[in-house]
Amino acid sequence: MKAMLALAAQSAWSRRFALSLLVASIALSSFLLLGLERLRVDVRDTFVQSVSGTDLIVGPRTGPLQLLLYAVFRMGSPTQSLRWSSVRAISALDAVAWAVPLSVGDSYRGFSVVGTTAGYFEHFRHGDRQALAFADGRPFATVFEAVLGAEVAARLGQRVGDRIALSHGDGQLDEHDHDDKPFTVVGVLARTGTPVDRSVHVGLQGLEAVHVDWSMGMRLPGRTTSAAEATAMDLTPKAVTAVLIGLKQRAAVFTVQRQVNAYRDEPLQAVLPGVALDELWTLVGAGERVLQGMIWLVCAVSFAGLIAAVLAGLEQRRRELAILRALGAGPRSVFVLLAAEGLVITVAGLTLGALLHWLAVAGAASWAQAVLGVTLRLSMPDPAQWWMMGGGLACGLLASLVPGWRAYRLSLMDGLTPRI
Repeated sequence: MKAMLALAAQSAWSRRFALSLLVASIALSSFLLLGLERLRVDVRDTFVQSVSGTDLIVGPRTGPLQLLLYAVFRMGSPTQSLRWSSVRAISALDAVAWAVPLSVGDSYRGFSVVGTTAGYFEHFRHGDRQALAFADGRPFATVFEAVLGAEVAARLGQRVGDRIALSHGDGQLDEHDHDDKPFTVVGVLARTGTPVDRSVHVGLQGLEAVHVDWSMGMRLPGRTTSAAEATAMDLTPKAVTAVLIGLKQRAAVFTVQRQVNAYRDEPLQAVLPGVALDELWTLVGAGERVLQGMIWLVCAVSFAGLIAAVLAGLEQRRRELAILRALGAGPRSVFVLLAAEGLVITVAGLTLGALLHWLAVAGAASWAQAVLGVTLRLSMPDPAQWWMMGGGLACGLLASLVPGWRAYRLSLMDGLTPRI
């Protein structure tokens, strides 16, 4: 047996180039499988965590998904609002730690404008409870100051110090521009991969100031109020679109939700963002199903290629196997030897692929967060990835059993007699 193992080792060394290519092929396949699965899971988690650290989103009673769309994703036009007195009443609840009002509806060159307070930059979280960071500048502090999202600044080529004019509504009509009251850009946020990147942030008082000459969506004829005059006016907002709520204790979330839903002064609803985002993902998660299909396709192609490569190598080793038989190796020994060789190659390829996947996630995590806005997590393989690696090992073992079985059935003369 020792002599046979020594010969097998020498045979493997003489075929080291072909075997290294086979190991590399298995490694790349497993790397692609693990990478696609990690990307699928992390893209979904990033979507679900578009807003994290917020316990409730409060808004008019229009439906959870509609409230989520315009409060978090800045999509659609809100048809109702909640009164400022309601915002103050909800903020005063004992269980509420902080409340950040949001007002949407205006735009800037196709990007949504969000009116809020300075608390937005302190309390808003995304991804794995990551706070907003500034790539340049600072939060707004006065009425006519604005903070741009990363994508807004990049696509429009704007930076701190530029002056911008907001548009009323979607901004498709020039006469709706608020160019008489421009804002100064004082900050640009770092990329988050969330709708924050595609938003222009101003103070609630700033939105009130640009609308002092407006009523019911129309400019009042003959009414012109300068920016300086508007700043001196009472700019307390009359209504907002939604409110982000953070609680002192997470356990009180359902109690506060019931209190908001039963609010008597006006019909309101409180939505758990995580639940609503999961529901929304089931409607828009077609990309996840595409990734799953790609994963299964890669599995099939990889394992088929592995079996084909091993079988092709067997045809080149017929004479070698016959010599082993002539030296005294029985059919069973040759079978075990080939199965063990295939198993070792498969394990080496899977291990190398897992290592490459780990290094790729570690190296690309910061880039993916900064450019794609996807939070890649460096962690132990999840159950799906363990199943993939187990499936790869099983397929590698199966692929090695096929040539072992054929070698078991080959006669001694078949291997020693050259084919004509």
